[in-house]
Amino acid sequence: MNERRGRVDMSSTPVLTVAALVVGVTVGALFAFLRVPIPAPPELPGVVAIVGIYLGFKLVGYAGVGFDLLDALGL
Repeated sequence: MNERRGRVDMSSTPVLTVAALVVGVTVGALFAFLRVPIPAPPELPGVVAIVGIYLGFKLVGYAGVGFDLLDALGL
């Protein structure tokens, strides 16, 4: 919290993470209430796969390796 004004710093990662979770739960509940399919994997293994993709992306970034495919294709 910002001590001077008593406001929450919305740019901090923990605050953004909690805000994203709250929005996600709210939207997920709305989708369930309206009985429409969610635009995400409906099973835990699918969600874990998405987390794995994100972690792999970050790992390669931290390792500092990679190949710029778009640049190689001239895009």
